[in-house]
Amino acid sequence: MAHTLEELVVMQRAADQAHSKVEDLRSQYRPPAAEPWGEQQSQTYETAWRAWRDLARDVQAAVTDHAQAEGQPRNEVEASVKQAARHAE
Repeated sequence: MAHTLEELVVMQRAADQAHSKVEDLRSQYRPPAAEPWGEQQSQTYETAWRAWRDLARDVQAAVTDHAQAEGQPRNEVEASVKQAARHAE
């Protein structure tokens, strides 16, 4: 299914938000080697990491599909999507 550029931007923003959540948890929990995480912390982090991974995978696949459907270089589509998602007008 080919996505519009606007849909790709929404997907990228969701992946970026999920990544921010993972980074926030890393900062909050500190490295597990320094201070072992409890079961709840481990589950929360794992859930956030999987969400980010899945969203990132989905946006990458959608970017590839869009680039192929539009006959554009994939790296240019990806750059445009990231630019639009991270630098709102």
